Amino acid sequence: QVQLVESGGGSVQAGGSLRLSCAASGYTNSRYCMSWFRQAPGTEREAVAILYTDGGSTYYADSVKDRFTISQDNAKNTLYLEMHSLKPEDTATYYCAAAGPVRLAMTAIQALGLRETCNQAGFRYWGQGTQVTVSS
Repeated sequence: QVQLVESGGGSVQAGGSLRLSCAASGYTNSRYCMSWFRQAPGTEREAVAILYTDGGSTYYADSVKDRFTISQDNAKNTLYLEMHSLKPEDTATYYCAAAGPVRLAMTAIQALGLRETCNQAGFRYWGQGTQVTVSS
């Protein structure tokens, strides 16, 4: 059973930075999609960043490209989301999620795209969420 525990949320002024952490445990397969989603009140949950553990391919939503960076520390089994140049519209509850194991070959993943590959694998594991509030 995969378990995910987020930390690092908080309040920051526009233009500031935060780093979210997600401590992961319970998965031994190397082919997982480790992801950060966010959901603001009245909106749908959206994937903002995805990292494929077998090789490190990444996906970013257009709204966070060049501002957010997803990474992992394998020794600590921890996923990170570095967030810079934060905007009020980044205010949301952020969730760590895992999908997998992915059973497609890399050529199929590249053809399908990482985001769709992970959606098809299914995000079955979720953390409890951490709040990020950006004030103007």
